[in-house]
Amino acid sequence: MLQISRLSKRFGSLQALNELSFHVGDDELVGFVGANGAGKSTTMRIAMGVLEADSGTVTWDGQPVDAGLRRRIGYMPEERGLYPKMKVEAQLTYLARLHGVSKARAQEAALEWTERLGIQARRGDEVQKLSLGNQQRVQLAAALVADPALLILDEPFSGLDPVAVDVMSQVLRERAEAGIPTLFSSHQLDVVERLCDRIVIIRSGQLVAAGTIEELAATASPRWRVVIDDGAAAAGAPAATSQTEPSPLSPALAGLPQVEVSRDSHGRLIVTASGQDEQELLAAARSLGTVRELGPVRKPLTEIFREALTAPAVDGENPPRTEETTR
Repeated sequence: MLQISRLSKRFGSLQALNELSFHVGDDELVGFVGANGAGKSTTMRIAMGVLEADSGTVTWDGQPVDAGLRRRIGYMPEERGLYPKMKVEAQLTYLARLHGVSKARAQEAALEWTERLGIQARRGDEVQKLSLGNQQRVQLAAALVADPALLILDEPFSGLDPVAVDVMSQVLRERAEAGIPTLFSSHQLDVVERLCDRIVIIRSGQLVAAGTIEELAATASPRWRVVIDDGAAAAGAPAATSQTEPSPLSPALAGLPQVEVSRDSHGRLIVTASGQDEQELLAAARSLGTVRELGPVRKPLTEIFREALTAPAVDGENPPRTEETTR
């Protein structure tokens, strides 16, 4: 298990990390998310020894992460760390050898990962001649080629097309299922939500939320879905329309914030609302027609993330509901 414990780091007047703590368990795939400048890359660089923390520790299975342990980590920095004039296959073989892999195994692994990631036709090309997406694939291959026991990946999906995102997602899922703890950062929250076992959200270097998507959704403000038969179907109202402002057909909803109104394929009115009192929403819905359904729906990670970024700042240490208390 990778354990980040009370990490703090300051750059001049900027407090980049402030008592940050979380963990990545064995065989877990953990998404690390936050706004630009939240401290994600700083955390990863400290874990890899690129930066030194002002205070706090990084341990792996209870041992401080030193140079010896880092040889067993597959690291992918956000900024590409490849030799631009070196050919792909030679570079991957070289990087594997630096991690102590035998020459024969390094060459074999370079062939395996270029094929797995769909860049086998580019093995003999210089990195600088590749597209940005293919350079990103080479960067991931570089993190995997030495058969690491832990993966730390900073924005691995950046610059990838949808097909490449699917391939990389499958690779990361397979690594986690093989028992390889994996921590990756990303701004592609749909990918994070679909892929991860747990998610860690930070803001200004502090932990603001951590858990499975179900756990995070349970702590967010409620989101409700109401199905209303307002008689419009019989009148031939258009189906499957959508808008984010209250419908002119529903002035009763005008005073409720964060309301979306649409119609389903049967012409029924569909209202979704966040942060509402259930009874208040029900009363507004009843004024529009017969309520056929009312129930909670899970918020997407995008909304959970937005709430975390706009929530009141936490004084002092991280929130009481930290990783240590929820394991």
